[in-house]
Amino acid sequence: MRVLAKFCAAALALSLSVAAQAQEIVDVELVLAADGSGSIDDDEFRVQREGYAAAITDPDVLSAILGGAHGAAAISYIEWGGPASQHTIVDWMVIRGPADAATFAERLRTAPRVAQGYNSISGAIDYAAEKIRSNDYEGLSKIIDVSGDGPQIGGRPLALAREEAVAQGITINALVVKRPGGGYPGPSGEPLETHYRNDVIGGLAPFVIVADEKLTFGAAIRRKLILEIAGREPPGQGRMAETAASR
Repeated sequence: MRVLAKFCAAALALSLSVAAQAQEIVDVELVLAADGSGSIDDDEFRVQREGYAAAITDPDVLSAILGGAHGAAAISYIEWGGPASQHTIVDWMVIRGPADAATFAERLRTAPRVAQGYNSISGAIDYAAEKIRSNDYEGLSKIIDVSGDGPQIGGRPLALAREEAVAQGITINALVVKRPGGGYPGPSGEPLETHYRNDVIGGLAPFVIVADEKLTFGAAIRRKLILEIAGREPPGQGRMAETAASR
């Protein structure tokens, strides 16, 4: 019996070691969680998709990826709507250079629109966190990048989703998309960026960026990706992200 027990223990240790080795090491595991809800019209939807596709192939973004310790970023793109509508549009890809980025961008541009309903940010965080937990990568950082033009409306409490993700070592950053004239307010009537700063972002040095008349969506995404991948502002830019204390 002792021999069998030792054999079983050795087999378990070996299997755990093999499983650990099977995980590919990357600089960042990044889920791009974009608002695909009913508040996004077809023109805005195309601008959003194109903004992400252009940003992922941008030379400065690629330079940030290649400049990491491993020169690799594992990225997935999801879109979210109501509490029961979260969808993987481009599944995990490891970006190591222009060819990988071009493939990612083409898949993003050509995938159909599927999200429905209205604004469950908590559902988006839960879905994105599960993608990070269940993937085959081990990143030096783990990030959920939430973009949206409206507040939390449905689904389980946003605070619980955020707290559980942060407890797993995930940082949540946000991009607030403001419509002309100020756009949608937060749930208590506060500016939308205040809602995202207080209720959405969390983890290690999280931040909010606002896309509006002064900063286009495409430019905001490019800056945000470079901050998330390289931890620095894009070349030639001043400090523009609104940070919050670690949660």
